[in-house]
Amino acid sequence: MFKKLIGGLAVTMAFAAVPAQAADDVIRLGNLKLAHFGAISYIKEIAPKCGIKVEESTFAKGLDVMQAIIAGELDVGATASEAAVSGRAKGIPIYIVAGFAKGGARLLARPDAGIKTVKDLKGKKVGVTRGSIQELLLAAELAQHGLTSADAPGKDVTIIYLSYPDLNQALLGKNVDAIMQTEPQGSQALNKGFGVEVLKPYDTPIGEPVRTLVMTEKFYNERRPLAEKFMRCFVEATKTFIDNKPLAEKFVTQTLFKGQITKDDFNDAIGNSPYSYDITPAHIQITTDIMFKQGIAKMSNPPVAKDWVKTDLLEQAKKSLNVK
Repeated sequence: MFKKLIGGLAVTMAFAAVPAQAADDVIRLGNLKLAHFGAISYIKEIAPKCGIKVEESTFAKGLDVMQAIIAGELDVGATASEAAVSGRAKGIPIYIVAGFAKGGARLLARPDAGIKTVKDLKGKKVGVTRGSIQELLLAAELAQHGLTSADAPGKDVTIIYLSYPDLNQALLGKNVDAIMQTEPQGSQALNKGFGVEVLKPYDTPIGEPVRTLVMTEKFYNERRPLAEKFMRCFVEATKTFIDNKPLAEKFVTQTLFKGQITKDDFNDAIGNSPYSYDITPAHIQITTDIMFKQGIAKMSNPPVAKDWVKTDLLEQAKKSLNVK
């Protein structure tokens, strides 16, 4: 009787352990609903083929992804470099492991605002999303042209902080004179005619900002085989989107945006924010230095890029899949 009881208990415990182990194999991914983040979202579609399970959570902006990492809710996150740098400066244990898109910003003005250059922003209201790479690019552009800014009166440019969707509404409603916008919202404003492009803000030392794929240190160090599989899946998803534009367009316009953006919106957006793989410590260091200089994220101890940009998993994955 005792042996039967122990045997039954062992079987029960074995079955109980199965869901727990399966849960341990799930990779928790944080992402944003933006056109150039589409290949990251596509990872979950091909995850079974990659031998992994991915659960995706979508956030409004990169700083929200950082907060979820702090809360222990994510293993991997997709965000702009500004949010990653800010998070690392605050002690969030993350590594940048890849770059997945470049560019992704436009300075747009109302057609009737008479704004042709950055200098024309003097005395104007400019909308931007707080805690975004667009905020950093706007600060860098204004500084480069000798303009001061604040979210209160008294400076050359008045900053109005709004979410990405609300920026377009504010421009359409003439509540702001210009916006520094992401994609595909920037392309939508152009295609619908309520915004005109002043410039793509890539002429500062930052150049084209690279979006960052980050991993928690724990996931990178303690779940290495799973991290390697995830990185191979990232490279495969990205290569698919680069090589098969019709598939990428359909996935972003129909699956992600449920028909809310058009084929033209997608093509224009990705034309300004192409999918990619690579990132360098040098790029992140320049971004960090300008953030510190401009007072973005108010960092007292800016992180040193070479200490936390880790591209070994990416290089290994690209080599295994014959991706240059």
